[in-house]
Amino acid sequence: MTPTGQTDLSELLKSMKPKLHEGQFVFCVVQDVSSVNPNSIIMNFREEEGNTLIIKKEIADQLHLSYSFVASWITLTVHSSLAAVGLTAAFSKALADEGISCNVVAAFYHDHIFVDQKDAERAMTILSELSDRN
Repeated sequence: MTPTGQTDLSELLKSMKPKLHEGQFVFCVVQDVSSVNPNSIIMNFREEEGNTLIIKKEIADQLHLSYSFVASWITLTVHSSLAAVGLTAAFSKALADEGISCNVVAAFYHDHIFVDQKDAERAMTILSELSDRN
């Protein structure tokens, strides 16, 4: 059986340990993902309008893909359960209170936060302070 992760909000906040990934990341929309190497795709989500991809900016530039937002990628390294309640609300509120927009992807093991690259260091500080308060 696959472990399901932590559900206790105070434990999640206390042990979220944010990690900032190197590089710049972008959200692109493509109709056909076959032109993109699957190993370079961080996320692919199919919407009615097309496939939203999160990929490194340099790959999007090489493929001449359009994007309007250049982000930094932060992973909360705690193994959070998909059934956990309140984690996204807590960290997104902490970031919003400081004027930082966040785009969140919940994967099986971790939550991933994409913030404007200019806000990355400040976001890391805010997330670390939130963790330290709990």
